[in-house]
Amino acid sequence: MKDPARRAALDVLVAVRTDDAYANLVLPHVLAKYELSGRDAGFATELASGTLRQQGTYDAILAACLDRPLARVQAKVLDVLRLGAHQILSMRVPTFAAIDATVELAKQSTNASGLVNAVLRKVAARELDEWLAVLVIDDPLDRAAMVHSHPRWVVEALRQSLQGVGASSELDALLTADNLAPQVTLVARPGRSEVDELPGERTAYSPFGVVLESGSPSAVDAVREKRAGVQDEGSQLVALALADAPLVGRDELWLDICAGPGGKAALLEALADVRGAVLVANERQLHRAGLVAAHGVRRVVAGDGASAPFAAGTFDRLLVDAPCSGLGALRRRPEARWRKKPADIAELVPLQERLLTAALRLVRPGGVVLYATCSPVADETRGVVESVLTSTAAELVPIDLGVPDSAGPIPGTVQLWPHRHGTDAMFMALLQRPLTDRPLD
Repeated sequence: MKDPARRAALDVLVAVRTDDAYANLVLPHVLAKYELSGRDAGFATELASGTLRQQGTYDAILAACLDRPLARVQAKVLDVLRLGAHQILSMRVPTFAAIDATVELAKQSTNASGLVNAVLRKVAARELDEWLAVLVIDDPLDRAAMVHSHPRWVVEALRQSLQGVGASSELDALLTADNLAPQVTLVARPGRSEVDELPGERTAYSPFGVVLESGSPSAVDAVREKRAGVQDEGSQLVALALADAPLVGRDELWLDICAGPGGKAALLEALADVRGAVLVANERQLHRAGLVAAHGVRRVVAGDGASAPFAAGTFDRLLVDAPCSGLGALRRRPEARWRKKPADIAELVPLQERLLTAALRLVRPGGVVLYATCSPVADETRGVVESVLTSTAAELVPIDLGVPDSAGPIPGTVQLWPHRHGTDAMFMALLQRPLTDRPLD
């Protein structure tokens, strides 16, 4: 097949649009389908991921080059136009090659090659910075949304999150960081592997992590043998925050109540093993419970954490890695920003509160619960924690991870940021059930 790399990138965009696929999950299958490796695989990956990430910006530019509204352009034609725009404006592809190859792609997949040729020639008339200068948008948030390719409501939510920690001036830096492809970070699971086994530079804050220098994680022996894994440094710090939380009395039984897909559970289990404790990993969805087991976690239970499938007062340490909007991980899932809606957060908050409340019933008096989200959004972070503190006898315990500039919106909580720490925007709050708390049914 002619030009399989571009065809593969188009297949990814189509799968994301028509099947609600996640680009990072469908990419390996598409690369294998076209037998792509090395530079060709890298080109296809950047073309697909970069196009999805910058879609909002490219749509604004394409709209200025079309003689009709974007809504009247066939979806499959728009996919091709976006791929062409990304090559012209953001990749090191000569303009003539980008246009010719994209027109050829249009011939294979649409009946609009003439339109694609005409529009992309208009796109190529200016550099990206020049386009951003001529597309005049007066409202600051609308302009930030266009320049940084985020939906406006997401820009507003992130601005409010930064305001909550006194950093509203960092909005552009955060949005810029969201558009940088994240580096691959590995984690050495204590007692099973050593950091020195892993190829790469040590992470700044986690004692277990390295940033992979090059190549595939699956080529690393420790990863292939499940003694190590791929895990963002922020997620590593979540596991460490729970494991190192101060505890009075027994420390024998830990629970990860929302364990899928299993990365944090695998690290927690290793930490528990080293300390003579036992981890139970709970996951409501059966297929995600299978993913947890695939990480090598030995004790996996399929149950609804919000309905407390365990006896009250059973556990000493408990992680609530709550289902959330994921707006703190937009670097990793470039299509997610276009799928999420404000209503999604409104639906998630009651579930987050139920999970955290259930978790506090499941730990013994004196036990601790770490509430974590991969979202900095105020409703999912400060709002949930304050609500549960008001409705229960739980007490907030300060977290000190030694990470600079990581103070959260409530004193004692932690908020990591892509632009400050190079991690996903993980939020953490540690709650303790009082020693005097009476037994709960």
